[in-house]
Amino acid sequence: MQGCRAWVVWLLVLSLAGLCPAQEGEEKDEEVVAEEEEVLSDELEEEENVLVLHEHNFARALSEHRLLLVEFYAPWCGHCQRLAPSFAQAATTLKNESSPVRLGKVDATAQTALATEFGVTSYPTLKLFRDGNRTHPIAYTGRMDAEGIVRWMQRRAGPSATLLQDTDTAAAFISSQDLVVVGFFKDLGGEAAQAFLEVASEVVDMPFGVAEQDQLFQVYGLSADTVCLFKKFDEGRTDFPVDPTRGLDTAELTQLLRIHSMKLVMEFSSENSSQIFGAKIPHHMILFLNKSSSDQLALQEGFRAAAGTFRGKVLFVVVDVTGYGAEVLPFFGMTPADAPTLRLVKMENNRKYQMEQDSFSDTAIRSFVQAVLDGRVKPHLLSAEPPEDWDKRPVKVLVGKTFEQVAFDETKNVFVKFYAPWCSHCQAMAAAWEELGERYKDHEDIVIAELDSTANELENITISGFPTLHYFPAGPGRKMVEYKGARDVETFSKFLENGGTLPEEPPVLSKSPENSTGESSTLRMDESRDEL
Repeated sequence: MQGCRAWVVWLLVLSLAGLCPAQEGEEKDEEVVAEEEEVLSDELEEEENVLVLHEHNFARALSEHRLLLVEFYAPWCGHCQRLAPSFAQAATTLKNESSPVRLGKVDATAQTALATEFGVTSYPTLKLFRDGNRTHPIAYTGRMDAEGIVRWMQRRAGPSATLLQDTDTAAAFISSQDLVVVGFFKDLGGEAAQAFLEVASEVVDMPFGVAEQDQLFQVYGLSADTVCLFKKFDEGRTDFPVDPTRGLDTAELTQLLRIHSMKLVMEFSSENSSQIFGAKIPHHMILFLNKSSSDQLALQEGFRAAAGTFRGKVLFVVVDVTGYGAEVLPFFGMTPADAPTLRLVKMENNRKYQMEQDSFSDTAIRSFVQAVLDGRVKPHLLSAEPPEDWDKRPVKVLVGKTFEQVAFDETKNVFVKFYAPWCSHCQAMAAAWEELGERYKDHEDIVIAELDSTANELENITISGFPTLHYFPAGPGRKMVEYKGARDVETFSKFLENGGTLPEEPPVLSKSPENSTGESSTLRMDESRDEL
C-alpha cells in the first residue's frame, strides 16, 4: 500500500496529497457494526446536500438522477476528511443551479459490497454514474476542490463545447476570455470532431467552442480541420492541424493544449503550481531571483528569449526567493543570498543541474539547456558535511561525499536506510534501526548506516520513496540489494545473517550504474512509504 504521495516533484517541502489505501481486515467499531445491522430503507437522505448512499438506496439514486457523482470514502482517511467540505460545497452549488447533477457519498468501509462491486481500492475514490448505468461508471479526473468538481460536472451535464454559428458569435467567444479553444471541423459528426468534444469534456479549465461553417474557416485562414488555441498573451494563437491520416489523438491534443496554454515563462505561485506540474513537461529551467532587485528582474529578458526554443520539452519558471518560492529553497540547497542563479531539474529523477553564472544571456541559457538535454552536463548533487562523529555511533551517518567509500567498501556488508526527517514511516522505524545498529556495532564486517536523502543526493542511485533500505554486500561488483521485508529488528537480522536475503524470497540484485548520467534502476514502491 502506498503512503502519502507528493503532487509536485521538486516541492518536497510543500504539502503532500494523495489517496488513503484500503485496509484489509479492518476492525470495525461498535457504532459501525450496529449501523450495518440496521434494516435500511431505500429512502434518500442528505447531509449538506450530499446524498448518503448505501446498498439499499443506491439503485434508487441511480434511477432518479441522470448524473450522479459518488465519493467512496473511509471515515478515518485524512484525505477524505479534507475533501469533505469541498465536496459538500460543490453539491450545494450544483443543487442551487438546478443542475441535473447530484453528488452522493458511500462509506466504503461499511458498505463493502458496493466497494467491491465498483473496484474501490483507495480513498477517496470518485466515480460518475450516467443515466442509471451501474456497470460502467466513469472515473473522476478533475481537481479535488469545489470549483474543480463543479466545472468537471458542468461539462458532463451540458454541451462540452459551444457551437459557433457565425462570425459575430465566434469573435465574441474568442475575445471573452484570455484563453479559449476552438475546433474547426468540416463535419461535426465525424471522428475528429467527436474526439475534440471528448477532450473538451476532460479539460474543464478552458472554454471550448466548435465551428463547421465555411465562412468561419475563411475568416480564420483555415482550409482543413484544425484546432486553434486563442490566447491574449505570448504568440496569441497556436494551431493544431488534424492529421488527415491519423485523425485526432485525444491524449496528444490534451497534452499540446496543456503545454501551449501556459505562458512561455511561468511565475511560481500558489495559483500557478498545479498548472506547472500538471503539464508534465519533462524538464524545468528555473531562474531564482529577488524581485525587489531591479537588476535581477532585468535578467528575465534573456530567460524569456531562450524559452521559446524549448517549448514542450523544458518549462521555464521564475521563482522569487523572497516570496512564495522561499519555501522550496532548502530542496535545492539554497538560501535567498544565492539569487540570482539558474537550475535545470530533470523531473523523471529529480536530478538538478547548475548553470555557471558568467552570463544570463539568452544564448548562454540556450547552450546550457541543450547541453543538459544532450547529456553533456553532470548533475549538481547536494551533500551535507559529514558530522565529526559520523562513524562513532552504532548507526553510521553518511552524506553524499562519504557514501561511495563506505557503501562500496569491498570488505564490508553495508545496510543503509535512506530517509527523510519529515517522513512518518521513517520516524516509526527509527528505534528499530538504532537497535539494529547496537546489535551489530561489534561486527567488523557489517555496517548499519543512514543517509538523509533530502540533504544528500547520489549520482547513480535514485531514491523514490522513504524509507528505502539498500544492502551493499562485500566483494567486487558494486552490488546492491533492495530490502522489501518487514521493518523489525528480528527480520532485519535474518536478512543480514543470510547475506542479504530472507528465507522466503530470493535476492534482488542490481548493478549500481557506473556512468555519470544520473540514471539508475527505478525502485518499486514499498508498502508504508512516503512516495515522492
